[in-house]
Amino acid sequence: MRLSRQRKLVLELLWQEQRHLSARDIFERLNQQGRRIGHTSVYQNLEALQSAGVIECLDRANGRLYGYRSDPHSHLTCLESGEIQDLDVVLPAELVHRIEELTGYTIESYTLQLAGRPRH
Repeated sequence: MRLSRQRKLVLELLWQEQRHLSARDIFERLNQQGRRIGHTSVYQNLEALQSAGVIECLDRANGRLYGYRSDPHSHLTCLESGEIQDLDVVLPAELVHRIEELTGYTIESYTLQLAGRPRH
């Protein structure tokens, strides 16, 4: 994949923020920084980066969010703010084995989608 100026801008922003952002968030932040990029260009470059496996794309009820990681990992979504945290979770081998027994599948990889509220 060719790393165009626009792709580089999008990637640098995602790596800087280390958060999950919508295409609109990315467009607005880049333009606020004085880095002129069109709305369509942001969408096209996000799709290209996601298709190439460079970034992740999460489909949510309120739209797509893009993250800087592409490796298998889990997510924790705050039910109050909607903020998503990346998590590296390793399940106990006994639990993975039990899931394999229940399903008849050999588990090769997994991601968890967790949701919760901050403890006060």
